[in-house]
Amino acid sequence: MSILCGIPVLESVYCLICARWAYKRCLHSAGHESEYWPVASTIEFDPVPRLCRAILSIKEPMVDHGLNPQWVISRKSYKDTKGRAPPYLIYLDHDNADVVLALRGLNLARESDYAVLLDNKLGRKKFNGGYVHNGLLKAAVSVLESESEVLRKLLEENPKYMLTFAGHSLGSGVAAMLAMVVVENMDKLGIEERKRVRCYAIAPARCMSLNLAVKYADVINSVVLQDDFLPRTSTPLEDIFKSIFCLPCLLCLRCMRDTFIPEERLLRDPRRLYAPGRLYHIVERKLFRCGRYPPVVRTAVPVDGRLEHIVLSCNATKDHEIVWIEKEAQRALDLMHKEEYTMNIPPVQKMERQKTLARDHSEQHRAALRRAITLAVPDAFSSSEYGTFHETYSYNGSSESSPMLLKNSRKSASSNWDELLIHYFDKDGSGKVVFQPSSSGNDS
Repeated sequence: MSILCGIPVLESVYCLICARWAYKRCLHSAGHESEYWPVASTIEFDPVPRLCRAILSIKEPMVDHGLNPQWVISRKSYKDTKGRAPPYLIYLDHDNADVVLALRGLNLARESDYAVLLDNKLGRKKFNGGYVHNGLLKAAVSVLESESEVLRKLLEENPKYMLTFAGHSLGSGVAAMLAMVVVENMDKLGIEERKRVRCYAIAPARCMSLNLAVKYADVINSVVLQDDFLPRTSTPLEDIFKSIFCLPCLLCLRCMRDTFIPEERLLRDPRRLYAPGRLYHIVERKLFRCGRYPPVVRTAVPVDGRLEHIVLSCNATKDHEIVWIEKEAQRALDLMHKEEYTMNIPPVQKMERQKTLARDHSEQHRAALRRAITLAVPDAFSSSEYGTFHETYSYNGSSESSPMLLKNSRKSASSNWDELLIHYFDKDGSGKVVFQPSSSGNDS
């Protein structure tokens, strides 16, 4: 009898839990995540629309996306990459003093793209004290091995130009891996300063652990449009694209699961993957309001609350499309320029603003590293002025590191490229590098 009386109580508790979950999820909007982030400036957000157009030109080479055909150094198709990486182009942008390597996003009709996504296992590949997506890292190594001489020559001929990696969706993960590998092996491209390398991951995949995401926040920038699902779901990429035809069901199930997991537990999982680097969030819709509003771009280097919760929105997949991202990014940039013109800011003041911005970004980066230590994020300790992490360094409560440690860290970084080649490539008797395909997927 007591058991029968307890059943209604359990049902009531269950209903209350479900009601609480529904209340939290339905009222959660993308604007809540970046509500208190600083507003991005024109200087830092300026490259985003043109890099989106460069990515679009890979997908639609016959359409004019504003690129000068004479400045396109090379275009690589699936046939050229042999399915090891998505198609990409190298563009020498003289107008903006930039050497751009842009990669296209996932092609649902290409088996090789799925092979890259499926080549992963949680915690399988460790890189520089953190974890990364194995297939995306392998694709990045393949691209860099093919194009390192071309990039090195372009950078030597244009010593004041930046080296920019950009990609969308699948390509964003490869671009982020490229930036990390190049930063740890700058001598391969003849680069002397870390600040000469940057990456813009458009609608990024969650491809690296939290310590790496914070560590490379001075190099990698992620651009997220409103409710985009991909940077928010911690579901492995292979599971997402296996379930592409039932994606809403998968997102709802993942949303329910993550609601009941404490954030402290998520942050302390060293193998959990996150969107990389500094985040730029384009917000253009508001809760309980219809239509699009003038877009606002907010930016930060968050540690906790780094796009952790899926937004239940009918725009969650639409906001992932590169066409919409380019359109809204350009619209946001035009509004920034209009505001600057209205305020009539003189050139000298703009230069001062650029210096202030660089200083603010550096301070935010250091603050994020300290926050990671406070939250007990695994391996979230600093072993150099850039906030790098080193496996052999044990945090003792001080952020300072010894000269010997920094020397060992540089040696470790310089050997990363050789280790990657040994892992993914084999050298035959002629000295040529031969790609070793993974057993987890076949190239198309």
